[in-house]
Amino acid sequence: MTHLELELNNIRNTALEMMQMVSNQITKSKEAMLQVNKELALEVIHNEKRVNGYELVLDNDCGNLLACFSPVAIDLRFILAILKINYHLERIGDNADGVSRNLLDLKGIWKQEIIDEIELLKSFEIAEEMMQCIYNAFLEENGTLARKVFELDENLDKITQNSFKKVAYFLDHSEESKENLLYLLLIHRKLERVGDLIKNIAEEIIFYLEAKVLKHKNKTDKIQD
Repeated sequence: MTHLELELNNIRNTALEMMQMVSNQITKSKEAMLQVNKELALEVIHNEKRVNGYELVLDNDCGNLLACFSPVAIDLRFILAILKINYHLERIGDNADGVSRNLLDLKGIWKQEIIDEIELLKSFEIAEEMMQCIYNAFLEENGTLARKVFELDENLDKITQNSFKKVAYFLDHSEESKENLLYLLLIHRKLERVGDLIKNIAEEIIFYLEAKVLKHKNKTDKIQD
């Protein structure tokens, strides 16, 4: 194995570790919210520093590799994709951190019927499934797995859109604190943003594997491509 291949493999492993950590952040923020567990929320906030650390390491390693080896073709696409994937993963971590910070500001607990009605657990589960898809797609270098994300993101968007009407109804007809209901809406919006960021990562994986740029295609084209 050449020196370049070793460096590329190290970057690949670091990116996989970062994906796994960010995926864990989403799962822990979900558990913290469902259990109203503020200690677990604080753990997510603390771990955000580790996510940021991974971002700095990947940026530095990619920069050094570009400067020292001047990679071309698929190796260059890989590095360019990693730089963007790295940014999107850090932003996903930020959103998991944001969910946990909303929980720290919570007064009391949410009623389970409200959580169920706005399908918040389902949104978390879709986000987790999307993260697993991109992890496996990157690990196995599988563009088909990456494309699964586009349809899942559409489902997540629909749930978020419906949640606006449902939260508006509860604001008028429920005894739940208005502040707490708005926190639920904020969490939904953060999960929607997580879905968008994961979709961006899927696009970068496909670019790296197939030299196809999907950024400006519509959702139907991406799913069928």
